[in-house]
Amino acid sequence: MDISKHVQAVETFKEITEMELSEFVKNLSTEELNPAYNLIVKAKKNGNRVHVTGIGKPSYVAGYIASLFSSTGTPAYVLHGTEAIHGSSGQVKEGDIVIAISNSGETEELIKTVTTVKNNGAKVISVSGNRESWLAKQGDAFLFAGVDKEGGPLNKAPRISYLAEIVVLQALSIALQNEENIDLQDYKKWHPGGALGKSIK
Repeated sequence: MDISKHVQAVETFKEITEMELSEFVKNLSTEELNPAYNLIVKAKKNGNRVHVTGIGKPSYVAGYIASLFSSTGTPAYVLHGTEAIHGSSGQVKEGDIVIAISNSGETEELIKTVTTVKNNGAKVISVSGNRESWLAKQGDAFLFAGVDKEGGPLNKAPRISYLAEIVVLQALSIALQNEENIDLQDYKKWHPGGALGKSIK
């Protein structure tokens, strides 16, 4: 077995990841976050909720982001990307926010879900690596999460684009947490178990 070949592939991945993420973060603009931020702040003030959805691998990003938002002052719920058109969109009320994640922005199942929640009266924040995609154009706000290279041998499996989706939504979570003026006691209240809660005296 040629170990050197695998080592080289990993080293290439590291180089591409550093380059792509560095460029992505450098170009991440607070101004581009503002429309999404404003939508969520307004919805929360009106008693509406935030939902996060995606198909395939972005569905795992959705789960993490919903959990992150919830733990930092913005209650959020996972909306199952395919079950939404089979009744689960009933969790989305008029005025709610749905964050929809898709690298291509053209995923058929997500198109159906976004169409459904918009018909329910929800506002959509689109997260995609394709500024010209259907999803980007359908969003009431758009967050770009695009990279040129994924870092793998075929440049197909989502690796670095997945990280870009996470980073842009983490940045949004920072803005929202700051809006709520969350302090350590709030954080401890929401994290009574585990090392996080114990670390707060």
